[in-house]
Amino acid sequence: MLHPRRYRDWAADGVLVLAGGAAILLQLLDPVVAASVARHSRFARDPVGRLTGTLRYVYSVALEADAARDAATTVTRAHRGIPGADDPQRQLWVAGTLYWAGSRAHEAIYGPLEPRLADEVYARSSRLGSALGMPPGLWLRDRAAFEAWWADAVATPAVTPDARRVAAQLMRPRGGPLWLRAAMPLGRLLTAGLLPPAVRAAYGQNWTPALERRYRRTLRGIRLVWRLTPRALRELPARRLAR
Repeated sequence: MLHPRRYRDWAADGVLVLAGGAAILLQLLDPVVAASVARHSRFARDPVGRLTGTLRYVYSVALEADAARDAATTVTRAHRGIPGADDPQRQLWVAGTLYWAGSRAHEAIYGPLEPRLADEVYARSSRLGSALGMPPGLWLRDRAAFEAWWADAVATPAVTPDARRVAAQLMRPRGGPLWLRAAMPLGRLLTAGLLPPAVRAAYGQNWTPALERRYRRTLRGIRLVWRLTPRALRELPARRLAR
């Protein structure tokens, strides 16, 4: 099976697209993030645009593309004037969700990374926060420290009405192109499957054994398709967004 052997392969892989919904739902667990998005975001009008913006930021920063500064500036400008947006702990949370969701999606398709590459991915992911203004020293010192922090952060998640409303707009958009609406049942399944169980339950997802089996079958299908997909196509999202 194909497997990332170096950081660039990991960061450019289209599998990151699968993590977009889960990352956003995790970010919404912060009540200030949820309230800000509910009041200032274009979710209701353009959920695809929000997901695309998140992925553009991740690919650009992770690959240190020329577009990275512009992507970070766009995010910062969008958050200007929103109370709490420049809180370093909140920036850490947002960066942590992007790292965790991306790693979770990669592992679901490829399996665990070789430890040395996993350490490099974690260390370089600190840029997802520092590009937003997070002090670099705030990033947890290593993967073990991050996992302990993360486990505590998602142990007893609380989903506010704002978060629930935005999540519904994202997962069940009323408008958008036909292809989006046709793909949303698959998107909802993958997003729910990637979330930590406690977070999934907090959003009201009744994760039955039948859904778990469907999720596992879907992952097996994606793995098969990915093995047959040329690298140029697997990296197409990164090339289109990080430019």
